[in-house]
Amino acid sequence: MAEYQYLFCRLQVRSAPYPGVPLPKGATGREGKPFFNYWIGKIGDAQIGPIRLGYTGVLSLFCGFIAIEIIGLNMLASVNWDVVQFIRLLPWLALEPPPPAYGLSFPPLAQGGWWLLAGFFLTAAIILWWIRLYIRAKELGLGQHTFYAFGAAIWLYLVLGFFRPLLMGSWSEGVPFGIFPHLDWTAAFSIRYGNLFYNPFHGLSIAFLYGSTLLFAMHGATILAVGRFGGEREVEQAYDRGTAMERAALFWRWTMGFNATSESIHRWAWWFAVLTPITGGIGIILTGTVVDNWYLWAVEKGYAPSYPTVYPGVADPALLTGGAR
Repeated sequence: MAEYQYLFCRLQVRSAPYPGVPLPKGATGREGKPFFNYWIGKIGDAQIGPIRLGYTGVLSLFCGFIAIEIIGLNMLASVNWDVVQFIRLLPWLALEPPPPAYGLSFPPLAQGGWWLLAGFFLTAAIILWWIRLYIRAKELGLGQHTFYAFGAAIWLYLVLGFFRPLLMGSWSEGVPFGIFPHLDWTAAFSIRYGNLFYNPFHGLSIAFLYGSTLLFAMHGATILAVGRFGGEREVEQAYDRGTAMERAALFWRWTMGFNATSESIHRWAWWFAVLTPITGGIGIILTGTVVDNWYLWAVEKGYAPSYPTVYPGVADPALLTGGAR
């Protein structure tokens, strides 16, 4: 019967709707009557609501709506307001940044001004939601780990659309809004600066990305494997180690020689995940500002091979006078 106490098994354990812990004096209350949803319960807690947005949450959603409205209407205008074509071509539609000729000035709306406005409201929405994370964690007595983790993602976002364009002296260096257009920008960016794979910070970012997915997969699999012993009650297992954590620890100690604790594995995964956008942002902000060609930079540092002399007498154009290095 112990297996059926597991919260993530086929049975959904429910009780009366939980309104949440008491809020401090002066805080606005939660809104909405809580209810349960079976399918939501398949991937998480089945209870939906109550919700507390607060002032920062409402302002964030408002600014986010304006940003999406600007982007969407510009994309719709690009297909002559044809809704069918808008839906069909949505993955390829874009709101492009201003042309290089405008530098850091505010261009006409049709020449990139809408891109700047959309970026302003989207950034405002993200920053307001970031502030909301801090306020909510503080009111509930939580640590600020989520706040700092979201800040790492915001760092990379601001590098791509704000910090690097400022350093390069042109808004045209920003990333377009759109699904495939921003992927095309990424490919062109790498080619333009001599292959981003030779950027060591890009390599660190990929290592932390793959490392965090591996750590989260290993940890998630371990907790699911000991779920029948109450492994999902990780906080209890952290300070009063029971049969679930004993088995998990034995598995990894016997598999790879050592094991993390139920607390330290979360620190490992947190750091790996947070360092992914931090190192990625450093690599992006150095590209074009400090290093113009990452391949040639890697050749100079001795960890990338130079071009082979297949046809004697043909010089590498990048090495000629005036070539970017």
